[in-house]
Amino acid sequence: MRAHGRARVSSKNPRAFGICDRCGMLYNHIDLRWQYDWAGASLINKRILVCAHCEDTPQEQLRAIVLPADPVPIINPRVQDFANDESDYFSTNAPTVYDATTGIPIPSTTDITTENGVIITPQPIGAPLGLDQNAQMPLVNNVTWGVALPVVSIFSIGTNTVTVTCSQSHNLLTDAQVAVQGITDKNASGFYSITVTTATAFTYTTNKVIPSGSLITGKTLVTTVNVGLPYDYAQIPQTGV
Repeated sequence: MRAHGRARVSSKNPRAFGICDRCGMLYNHIDLRWQYDWAGASLINKRILVCAHCEDTPQEQLRAIVLPADPVPIINPRVQDFANDESDYFSTNAPTVYDATTGIPIPSTTDITTENGVIITPQPIGAPLGLDQNAQMPLVNNVTWGVALPVVSIFSIGTNTVTVTCSQSHNLLTDAQVAVQGITDKNASGFYSITVTTATAFTYTTNKVIPSGSLITGKTLVTTVNVGLPYDYAQIPQTGV
């Protein structure tokens, strides 16, 4: 027996030669093997004969992912009580208001508590924490926000209600939202839902009593905003007392 290229040659046990379709080297035909690769969920024969050095491992990226069948339903299952866990027990003392856009009901009074029963929002309105007036997007759909109102006075009479007066019509509706900054009392700064009193005036409620007097300064800025509200809320919730 003698070597001929990479093929074995024997006068007593002759074997046919064959050329590797990939590298072109001479081998015994019996040593060549079919190249397979993934196509979908099964292997297919690429119809090329290659040597052991040239044979590729089937590429897994070409293999289809076969999802198993859904489990068969059982009789009398006992599933997690998600419906009860996700139900709210907010109380209402007035007819339910429905969101004009989503149709979601918004009860007039709500209490949100932690798992240990601590009330997070002792009042339904007030100044939320962690909001930045500059973070308000100026345009939402076709409505422009962040518009500065022509404020001429911001006044407190010693309660938690603050009155804002404009030099001209503000064109706002009750439950519209404003951001207030640059006034003399930081407890009256923040984001608020308002109550319209006249065409040029409105009020908002803080979570602390504000000393009586004028709150306006040369740096006062009151702008319109659009803050997302929690489920069941019609006004910006209060997050502290």
